[in-house]
Amino acid sequence: MLGSTHGTLTTDFRARVVACGEQPAPGAVHSRAAGEGDLDVSGRPLYADVPDLDRFFRPESVAVVGASDAEGRPNTGITRQLVDWARRVGARVHPVHPTRDTVFGLPCVPAVSDLPEQVDLAVLLVGDPLPVVEQLAEAKVKFAVAFASGFAETGEQGAAAQERLAAAVKRSGLRLLGPNTNLNAFERFRDDLDGPAIALITQSGHQGRPVFTLQELGVRLSHWAPTGNEADLETADFISYFAERPEVRAIACYVEGLKDGRSFLLAADRAARAGVPVVAVKVGRTEAGARMAASHTGKLTGADDVVDAAMRQYGVIRVDGLDQLQDTAALLARARPPQADGVVVYSISGGTGAHFSDLATAASLHLPQLSPAKQAELHEWIPPYLSVANPVDNGGHPVGDWRGRKIIDAILADPSVGVLICPITGPFPPMSDKLAQDLVDAAEQTDKLVCVVWGSPLGTEAAYRETLLGSGRVATFRTFANCIGAVRAHLSHHRFTTGYRSPFDEAPRVPSPSFRKARALMRPAQQLSEHAAKQLLRAYGIRVPREQLVTSAAAAVRAAGLVGYPVVMKASGARLAHKSELGLVKVGLTSASQIRDAYRELTDIARYEGVELDGILVCQMVERGVEMVVGVTHDALFGPTVTVGLGGVLVEVLGDSAVRVPPFGEDQARDMLGELRGRALLDGVRGGPPLDVDALVEVVLRVQRMALELDGELSELDINPLVVLPRGQGAVALDALAVCR
Repeated sequence: MLGSTHGTLTTDFRARVVACGEQPAPGAVHSRAAGEGDLDVSGRPLYADVPDLDRFFRPESVAVVGASDAEGRPNTGITRQLVDWARRVGARVHPVHPTRDTVFGLPCVPAVSDLPEQVDLAVLLVGDPLPVVEQLAEAKVKFAVAFASGFAETGEQGAAAQERLAAAVKRSGLRLLGPNTNLNAFERFRDDLDGPAIALITQSGHQGRPVFTLQELGVRLSHWAPTGNEADLETADFISYFAERPEVRAIACYVEGLKDGRSFLLAADRAARAGVPVVAVKVGRTEAGARMAASHTGKLTGADDVVDAAMRQYGVIRVDGLDQLQDTAALLARARPPQADGVVVYSISGGTGAHFSDLATAASLHLPQLSPAKQAELHEWIPPYLSVANPVDNGGHPVGDWRGRKIIDAILADPSVGVLICPITGPFPPMSDKLAQDLVDAAEQTDKLVCVVWGSPLGTEAAYRETLLGSGRVATFRTFANCIGAVRAHLSHHRFTTGYRSPFDEAPRVPSPSFRKARALMRPAQQLSEHAAKQLLRAYGIRVPREQLVTSAAAAVRAAGLVGYPVVMKASGARLAHKSELGLVKVGLTSASQIRDAYRELTDIARYEGVELDGILVCQMVERGVEMVVGVTHDALFGPTVTVGLGGVLVEVLGDSAVRVPPFGEDQARDMLGELRGRALLDGVRGGPPLDVDALVEVVLRVQRMALELDGELSELDINPLVVLPRGQGAVALDALAVCR
């Protein structure tokens, strides 16, 4: 009988973590750089270093280097906009130009060294910002913006120039936005809008226009950070800063590439702690993401799959289109926390309600059936032959009189209802105008979310332009899909952040005893043999079969007697990856003669293939259970990642896997299993017993610990197959491959 090892790691893991030092309370905010005790076991920071950007967005003094007021000069329009912006924010402007006495009537100094005061922000309208950065350092300027292009976006030469600029900025002590940025940070924001705001971050300025234009629909925008090439200040810096701004209730991002994966996750974690949703368009879904990898795990997950999983892991809401970014960010900024997750669809037409309900249910929104008592109440105003279970079909006529408001109020009064969605597919003034007004009036009297989908392609109707868009409480959409996506994001965000505990709070700070044993097994820049890889697993408490490494047929026979028949025999060598493809695995051996024959055949094949062996493994045969794969790969952006999926010989054919970026806890490990299409296999199929999911989760967590502690030394790990046995009997790693860095 194979014993169970599960039920030990999760408790021990947390105990060791807590023993390493006092842990931050859930929801704690850390506005400081990582210091002693704030680094994980691999030496990486656990908390975001939040830059104080107040004087960037609201400077008291601004220098415009390269300022101009000469007609026809490109810098003239930029200078004019900067002067106007500075006046709006109450900043003093100091133009800098070597040959001008004044610019737009303002005294102009010839060089940065001649500035009359220490300035908060310098805007560089020069082709080569590098020499100016060095001058700004001497003048102790806090922030600079470089508009110049011709850097990393142009190729290798430009990338080298950007590296020189970044190094100069780092030496200077100032913080730089850009290069290759624009004027979006200095736009004219409407100051007549109140309430919660959206903060916007874009790497391409024009892609932020749809969100910026939301102001014309009454949605407040507080900041716009156009990060450009991110030689210094990056998307993560602005997420961390905006998450702590009291007026910001949602952060909208357009991201072309992340500068540093860890910084991004730390920033997303800070936003999650603060309960501020981050909505992002991240281009690159179609990247091939192909990597040369010896392991199955390295071939299972492309680069964008890791980005997608990392965003979900820290609550970042990823959307595809700018219209979705617009609608989702607007809803999340303005909606109050949901009181329930039930969604009711209310419509004039039964067909509209059925259509919308199908789409909403497919998107995993919860559409509860209203209680018999509530249905009876609704039938006081709605004809009895119409369905009011959910969706609620009013038949049309009740919305045109006093009954319309009664129906809406009755639905919103149901404690199971958190969201009311009313799709109005087209304007029909006798009904749609009154319905729109009733929805707006009802929304003003409730904390529950009221959404309307206005389906007219014109969008010029008064009911839409004035009634619905004039309301700060009704969320108005133009498509079913965007409404459903935004509502799902709203409910998911609040589920995610309610009781949120950061994975970084539980990340290990000091190495475990396993680390010292494992490190002794590592061989730099080499692939370990199966025997050595299994020793690595043993060091971290991951079960492997009973087995012995032998170098003769006679020793193989003796080993089989000790291991117990039937046995498996496998070739073991440092450069041997996929043994089955070469015929270097023999299974189900039940006699000494079979053992001797198998030994000769395996060694002959290895000799013919030119494979150097360290011996032949004689292994216990494990026949029951489901074959899984668990592994580690190194992602260029995020570092070590952990993958779990269906394993065995079809692992690459099925491609059924889930990935996470360490650190993560037990809940995330279980969520990984829930993402697998073959998850039901673990529950037992065709009369089979349920399998030991707890043991599988434990292996995933142990592998994660290994990935963190051996970061920098372990390039790839592939446990395939990991056989998950019936409940209570554990999981056994039948084969393993490890590649050292």
